[in-house]
Amino acid sequence: MLNQLLQPILFAQCVTALFLAILFLQSGLDKVFNFADNLGWLTGHFSKTSFRGQVKMMLITITIVEVAAGVLTLLGAGQIAWSGEKTFAMYGAQLATLNILMLFFGQRIAKDYAGAATLVPYFILCVAQVLLLAQE
Repeated sequence: MLNQLLQPILFAQCVTALFLAILFLQSGLDKVFNFADNLGWLTGHFSKTSFRGQVKMMLITITIVEVAAGVLTLLGAGQIAWSGEKTFAMYGAQLATLNILMLFFGQRIAKDYAGAATLVPYFILCVAQVLLLAQE
């Protein structure tokens, strides 16, 4: 099992899944435990957009997707390490990609172009993980 995990493709798939798990669990759980602070900041952030009345629902949606992506990628890393199976990691990476896309859209709508630009490396990593997991 360890010998198999040391194969470059499986290793890259596993550690990238772990990276995404850390990223999305930390971000999602921060939103859960600091919901009021996040809601206050986002309400101001979207105050001059057509989404100003939907901030709470958007925050809840983003939070659920982030936590789900984090859990799935964590389970996926374990699944890759244990059996080489990639189902959970793939679902998690795809959900993570959609999450970054939603965040990017929100940042662009809010005209926070610098904030949107910081999401690009994460988007590239998520798409790369989807492609990496498609490898046999």
